[in-house]
Amino acid sequence: METIDWRSIRLVVFDMDGTLYDQRVLRMAMLRGLLLDAFQQRSLKTVRSIAMFRRVREELAETESPDFAVRQYEWTAERTGTSAESVRALVEEWIEKRPLRHLLSARFPGIDELLGRLRERGIVTAVWSDYPATEKMEALGLQADLIVSADHPEIGMLKPSPAGLRLIMEKMGCCAEETIMIGDRKERDGLAAETVGVRALIKTKDRSCSFPYFNSYGDAPFRFGPE
Repeated sequence: METIDWRSIRLVVFDMDGTLYDQRVLRMAMLRGLLLDAFQQRSLKTVRSIAMFRRVREELAETESPDFAVRQYEWTAERTGTSAESVRALVEEWIEKRPLRHLLSARFPGIDELLGRLRERGIVTAVWSDYPATEKMEALGLQADLIVSADHPEIGMLKPSPAGLRLIMEKMGCCAEETIMIGDRKERDGLAAETVGVRALIKTKDRSCSFPYFNSYGDAPFRFGPE
């Protein structure tokens, strides 16, 4: 677990899911809702469609498909025997809207304080997510200087494509040496950062992680020294 010379950093880019909040807490809450829906509808259609949608997204990320925004619905529809419009509606309800009410209770301890300390030091912050993130940030009660997601017209690709990271650095006027990427997936966030020469910090308990890592926002990398 390494320390960081924060005097050389001007930009910190955060992933969203699993980085700013605990996905396990959210998934348990959403699982209860999905099981209730299955019981009420006497059908596992919603559960299966959401599970398939997530698998399709992983496939599209691996191929770095530039038209994932359309394919994610079409491929899921083909594999579940439904329409792309139906899949889109389920995703909007179960992935984009319903989770919002549970996010604050799943927020990682110390992240609000970290964002505040970064602001005090004049370090700009951004959030880069594969999913829409603006409403999630509001639900988490957090603020960043820039929030972008994979469906941004100037990005259009899922991680590990570094397109989003490049766009953020360009908009913030920062170079790779002045930037840190904080995420929870080495094969997505870590690889994207590595591709463009940005230092990555991965939130994980896996001590074999090939990237610098941390467990909580109270760990050594976030203990600021003198300015």
